[in-house]
Amino acid sequence: MTHDPKMRPDGEFGLIARLAERLSDAGQPRPAGAEVHLGIGDDAAVTAPTGVTVTSTEALVEGVHFRRATAPANSIGRKALSVALSDVAAMGASAGEAYVALGIPDDLDEDACVELYDGLAAVAAETGTAVLGGDVTRAPVLVLAVTVVGHAASADALVGRDGASPDQAVVATGELGGAAAGLLLLERPELSSSLNPETSAALTRRQLEPRARLAAGAALASSGAAAMIDVSDGIGGDAGQLAAASGVRVVIELERLPTQPGVIEVASAAGVDAQELVVAGGEDYELLAVVPAERVDAATEAVVSTGTKLTVVGRTTPGEGAEIGASDGSTRRASGFDHLRTRAERAEPG
Repeated sequence: MTHDPKMRPDGEFGLIARLAERLSDAGQPRPAGAEVHLGIGDDAAVTAPTGVTVTSTEALVEGVHFRRATAPANSIGRKALSVALSDVAAMGASAGEAYVALGIPDDLDEDACVELYDGLAAVAAETGTAVLGGDVTRAPVLVLAVTVVGHAASADALVGRDGASPDQAVVATGELGGAAAGLLLLERPELSSSLNPETSAALTRRQLEPRARLAAGAALASSGAAAMIDVSDGIGGDAGQLAAASGVRVVIELERLPTQPGVIEVASAAGVDAQELVVAGGEDYELLAVVPAERVDAATEAVVSTGTKLTVVGRTTPGEGAEIGASDGSTRRASGFDHLRTRAERAEPG
């Protein structure tokens, strides 16, 4: 391996030691659902779970999920762990352990790597996640592959995508469209002239530093949610995935979708359809769930107690697929971002 002048003379192992030190300085939490026998510093981590575990992996790739020109290293670290934890939230599980594989390009120096880990460590501390290992390697662009493990007392306490039935309520946490609008602001800063500074900052923060709805996911699970998915690829596309898994039709009412303040103004300034940002923009990392009608009030109260609002946005019916309906009777194709296509599928008039 050739020497990279941007890295310390002790190279890979020195960097790993420094990154582990940052995690230690941040105060590694003890996972709620496992006893840790060995963590960073050995060939592998050793844990003893006390219930059932859920495991998910997310990869963030420079140029696809973020651009270093607009995303500070600290924010990249925060986003990497948060989006992985969002899958744990969608199961109704609590955070446990995380393992991070870091691909470092030649033009990223050691201080930037440490700043990235500071952001990751901050989210770990906020969510009770213990970062127990991973890997470091060279890469043509910055890559973070994060594996997270969540915990629950039993499999019955978890919520999948496949439990919905017809005639149930479809609900969404928080607000939508903010991440897509924030991306527009990062790419076209002149659009911020249509907003006050606080609203503009909130939108860009939504894109750069999303938050996993762990507490809201647990609240929905304990309130009897029948099915749940996180809104990572746009509520239209994710509603379609939930519908397919459950064997029902998901009908979402466009006017009920909770929209983050500033989205409409950004869309207008950019000359794009605001509804497209809300329906197909993606990366909001809210939760879309199906709840029996008689449990909606309890679920709403439980989610609100976590500091997040819950909105009824539609219903399930017999059939298949997902539909976005407007009050005038028109429909929009329920679609979202597809990572294997060259562009996002846009919600179009149906």
